Order: sequence, then C-alpha cells, then structure tokens
Amino acid sequence: MRTNQQKKKNSSIWLRGGLVVVFILAAIWLASFAFKQAQKFFVSYDVTNLPGLAILSSPTPAINEQGTPIPATPIPALGLDGPTPQPWDGASRINVLVMGLDYGDWASADREGPPKTDTMILFTVDPLTKTAGWIHIPRDLWVNIPGFDYGRINTAYMLGEAYKVPGGGPDLASQTVEQLLGVPINYYAQIDFFAFEKFIDRIDGVLINVPYEIKIDPIGKYNTITLQPGEQRLYGSEALAYARARNTEGVDFDRSQRQMQVIMAIRKRVLKPSFFPVLLTRAPDLYTELASGIHTNMTFDEAIKFAWLAREIPEENIRKGAIAPPNMVTFAVSPDGDQKILVPVPDQIRQLRDEIFASAVAISPSAGQADPAAMMKEEAARIQVLNGTATEGLAGKTQEYLAGRGASNVTVGNAGELLTNSRIIDYTGNPYTRRYLVDLMLIPDNNIFYENNPSSEFDVVVVLGADWASNNPMP
Repeated sequence: MRTNQQKKKNSSIWLRGGLVVVFILAAIWLASFAFKQAQKFFVSYDVTNLPGLAILSSPTPAINEQGTPIPATPIPALGLDGPTPQPWDGASRINVLVMGLDYGDWASADREGPPKTDTMILFTVDPLTKTAGWIHIPRDLWVNIPGFDYGRINTAYMLGEAYKVPGGGPDLASQTVEQLLGVPINYYAQIDFFAFEKFIDRIDGVLINVPYEIKIDPIGKYNTITLQPGEQRLYGSEALAYARARNTEGVDFDRSQRQMQVIMAIRKRVLKPSFFPVLLTRAPDLYTELASGIHTNMTFDEAIKFAWLAREIPEENIRKGAIAPPNMVTFAVSPDGDQKILVPVPDQIRQLRDEIFASAVAISPSAGQADPAAMMKEEAARIQVLNGTATEGLAGKTQEYLAGRGASNVTVGNAGELLTNSRIIDYTGNPYTRRYLVDLMLIPDNNIFYENNPSSEFDVVVVLGADWASNNPMP
C-alpha cells in the first residue's frame, strides 16, 4: 500500500509534528498500573506457565542473599512539573488541555527562545454520564492572550515560557483556552514528539482507513511515502507523519480530522481485550521509555483513576469537533499584515463547545440536539441571583421561575447597585448554566464574565438589571 519517493528534502524545511492524544496518556498510565500490579504478582506467583504471558522477558523478581524477593521500586509520579491542578474528586467533569510543541522550532538551527504549540486539543470527560469529547483548536486562531494582547493561539505557550509567567507556558496556554471557550481547564498534558512514535511502535501500530491518496513525510531525509486509499497498519513514524500532514486542500482542518482518526485507532487498539495481556507484558518498557516524555500536572494517582475512567466510556459516547470554517472562523490577516490568521466567531464556537460538553442525558434522541434546560439542570450549579433594580422582590420571583425550570440550588440577595443591563459571572466553569441564563435573559456579550475561582461560594452569579425587570417571560 506504500511507495517510497526518493526525493531530496530542503534542509531548512520545518518538520511539523506534536500530535498528542489523551488516550496515549491513558494507555501509558494503564501500562504503568499494570506494571505495578505485575510486580506484586510476580513476587508471589510462578507465572512462567500462564497463557498469554509467554513473551515476558524476565518475569522472576530479584532475590537478595537471604533468598527474599527484593521489593519493587515504587513508580514515581508523572506530573508535578507545572501549575498545581485543582483537586479532582473523581465525580466532577474533568477537562485536559493536550499540547504538542512545534517540532520545527526545536529542529531549526537558528531558533531563538521557546517553541510554539503545533497541536492543541481540549479533552473533556464526564464521569457521571460516562461521556467524553474533544475540541481541536487551530494554531492560527487569533485570540487575546492574558497579559500579552492579541496573537495566534500557538504563541501562548511560547510567551509563558519566554517571560516566565507563573506556571510557565502550560499555564498561560490553559488560561488562553479557558478564556476562548469559557470552561475551566483542570489539567494539561504534553507528550514529546518521539514518545508518540515509540508508543505506536510498542503497541504494534494502528489500523487506519486512509480515505484518499496522500503523501506523508516521516522525520528524516529521502523518505516521502505515498499512502494509497484503504485500511492499513501504520507504525510510529508513519502514524505521526499521517496525523501531521498539511499538504491537502483543507490544510490544518483536514489534519484535525486525521488526528481524530488516529486517536480513535489508538483507543481501539489499546482497549482491545485480547491486547491487554500484551500491554501488561510490555508495561515495564513502556513506562521506562515514555514516562520521561510526558509532561503533565496530573499526579500518578489521578492518572490511574482517569485511565480506568477513559476505558469505560463507549465510543458512541465520545463527541468530536474542531473549530473550523465556514461558520466558526473567518480568514484574515493580522493588523501588522505579516500573518495569516483565523478570527473566531464566538457564538458559533460556544455552540460547538456546548454540543461537545453535552452529556448523553441532555440530548434529545429524536432531534439529536442538546436540550438547554436539561443541560442546565444536570450541571446543578449553585446559582446566586442578585437584585440590581428598583423592583422589589424581583430576585425572589426570578428564583421561583428558575426553580420551575429545574434549577434546584438558587439563592437570592441584593446587588447594592442599580444596573441597566443584567450581567453574569461564572466562577467555576458552568457552560450549560451560563448559556441557558444568557439566552433566557438576553445578557449582552460584554456583560458575560468568567472568573476562575474554585473556592467561590457560588458557581454562577446573576445580577439582574432594568432590562430583565422591564422585559422577562415570568408570569
């Protein structure tokens, strides 16, 4: 299915890469867990005759001079090299920003300063409904980078590293995505370029159904490969090159589709029941080779919990999306005229976000659309309604109205100021509740605020203005 094109490469060409996927993390963490369990298992039992473990190279534990097994060395934490994450209780929705750095920045001899990100994907998992999803974020998206004015979103990591902001590049990139999508990011993960290739090789490649003929460029010279249409097994360098290829008509947007395709192929391979014994036997090598290539603020204990959760989510409960034209971005040129950029269309991007974050119970099977009221009710946010008008009792009446629509945790109070337009502040990341209230109360965009404060007494605060007092649907 492959034909090599012996073609000399320009030595200055930038090798694009950095595909990073959360299922790789889950698989490695599962392998680490399997390794830890295997160490205990090997100490107590003779496993040389167990079926499925014949390829294990050294199942016998080390023995000291007294003939006693030497305790296994504890596996170290994978994270703790970045900003401190918010504690995960194992039940709340968890969002992970997965990043890959631009390999061209690393490879370029004249590179100065930290690299940019080449790939950004936000993954979300809801443990209660066993649903998950991800949003692919294009690197040329023109956004406000906190503390640095507007720029391409792929420069947020670089700026965070170069200017040594608290938490570095990962934290600034996370803040930028939080501001763009209006959801909190609990963790970040970054996988090295070569760790991805090694991982794919260790799981004996992935099956990819290539939809059309495409040329790919694995790292190195004179090795262009042409993939023909059809299902075929791709190994590390080929899978990475396939995922990062940008030579098709849709450029980055086609690439996001290929990345999603590779992600699902990895998931299918890793979670295949017959493959788990093999994964178990390869766990020591996987951990040794790949742990150093993972950079995350998720601890090992959190990683194990998250990995087991990921394997419980059926494929039909995983939603996939990308910020892409024609509706979510417009093509433009930066104000200085030097860069081609993608200008986001906020309303359309928020709609995509809500569709990806919607859980199974908030979807109408007949219409296939998210039910805003059901999504708000399921989120169960703690809402405070403050009266910012001269209309006495408006907050209490609004509380009763929202309770009748499923909002079960609403308290009231006075704002202490009079407002013309209502405003909303989301402190803990509640996209369903925020979207529902914004649409219900017709709150203007400039009065929608997101302030990350996990210790806030309330999740969402709504301050009622004269606009709501004079025009509302309440009986």
